[in-house]
Amino acid sequence: MLRSLSRVFSDVQTERNLKSAVLRSLWSAASVCSDFYLKPTMETKLYKPPQEVRGMTSLNKEAFTQTITVPALRVPNGVLNKVVKSLKKATIQRPGMPRVVQDEEGSSDFRLVLLDPHRISSPSSFSEGEAEALRSFSVVQELRHYELQLTYHNLKSDEVLEAVLPPGQDVPSGFSRVGHIAHFNLRDHQLPYKNLIGQVIIDKNPGVTCVVNKTNMIDTTYRYFKMEVMAGEENMVAKIKENGVTYEFDFSRVYWNSRLSTEHQRVVQLVKRGDTVFDVFAGVGPFAVPAARSGANVLANDLNPESHKWLQHNCKLNKVEKKVRTFNLDGRAFIQGLVKQELPVLLKGKAKVHIVMNLPALALDFLDAFRGLLPQELSCDENLPTVHCYGFSKEDNPDTDVVKRASCSLGFPLKDKCSVHFVRNVAPNKDMLCVSFTIPKEVLFSGDQEKTDPSEEPAPKRPKCEEATDST
Repeated sequence: MLRSLSRVFSDVQTERNLKSAVLRSLWSAASVCSDFYLKPTMETKLYKPPQEVRGMTSLNKEAFTQTITVPALRVPNGVLNKVVKSLKKATIQRPGMPRVVQDEEGSSDFRLVLLDPHRISSPSSFSEGEAEALRSFSVVQELRHYELQLTYHNLKSDEVLEAVLPPGQDVPSGFSRVGHIAHFNLRDHQLPYKNLIGQVIIDKNPGVTCVVNKTNMIDTTYRYFKMEVMAGEENMVAKIKENGVTYEFDFSRVYWNSRLSTEHQRVVQLVKRGDTVFDVFAGVGPFAVPAARSGANVLANDLNPESHKWLQHNCKLNKVEKKVRTFNLDGRAFIQGLVKQELPVLLKGKAKVHIVMNLPALALDFLDAFRGLLPQELSCDENLPTVHCYGFSKEDNPDTDVVKRASCSLGFPLKDKCSVHFVRNVAPNKDMLCVSFTIPKEVLFSGDQEKTDPSEEPAPKRPKCEEATDST
């Protein structure tokens, strides 16, 4: 079946989508097949809460209580542990639900092992290995029916939410966790249930004490999303550990994305001891701090005063404050100020220079700040800085798109002179990518390039962009 599904989807889906599609298809097939072996009422009672909870907006945990009937096997105490181990795939698996209970006949010499009704419906349902194990332990393969109380605490969060939300509407399927905070991006039809959703997530996820939802509002200056508390405490100061580095920050006032952990590590691993890193949009330090820990000299900048405050805090927290100089400037001012000031000496050395620009919504537009950054007389061919610039793309060919836009901003063709790394899929038809390249000497040292006031937004002239694009 897997091979058949693979052939069907191979030409129309990526590997990521294929995996999820196969799993959904297998689950659907399993559900259909189960109808041949189980009573429909048993499936409904075991896997779906009562219909009375539909539309609930204020959580009433008692309303989810119900009694279900499951198959059970009577097992002597002397072989109980061995039997449970042999039947671990056949026993019932529900949160907070025991797999072994007292014998209904009151005998102290026996226990009942509760089985998964979707897996076992008759003695012939046991696999050959399971049946052989039962015979070796002299356990009679006679199934009994056991009435079991199923409560809210035995349900998974998606089961609760699927029962509550109107039929046919999407159920919140995932969230980002930042320390003790669970972060959702709820859709409009889910908003009436936001408080209930928040409470369920706290109940079902140990360590989560605050659940927030990102609103549609975004701070246009500092580029962080505003959010509202759905449930739990209103403590927005999170403490997390990423790739062995500890960070603290106010999640409601800065930008942080736990899904970028692998990307942070990838870029930092390119940095060697003694290298210099200019982090133009440093945030709270996910590139700057680990780079400093690896022995690099770091100049880290962020326009957001809150991010700058927590950047300094995280440098001290990780004991790298002597390796990191921090700045609270506009990115363009940082490039045309600090970067311009430091580069002449750095270019004469042997250590590499890395410039990280992780503001994917805008960073590509800042590349024109490198045009004619240094005087022509400093021109050299060796040890030119390497830029790692991030961008979003909604185009069918995102790699080509980001290279085209980077070339446009630089006023120089980057085709075959750069590499593009896929970071992640942000939304349907929206990718985040990193384009890495060595700044061409024709860009960095061209004294006749048009200079841009650091206080102004970048606005490359269209003819130059088209010329650069065409040449790629």
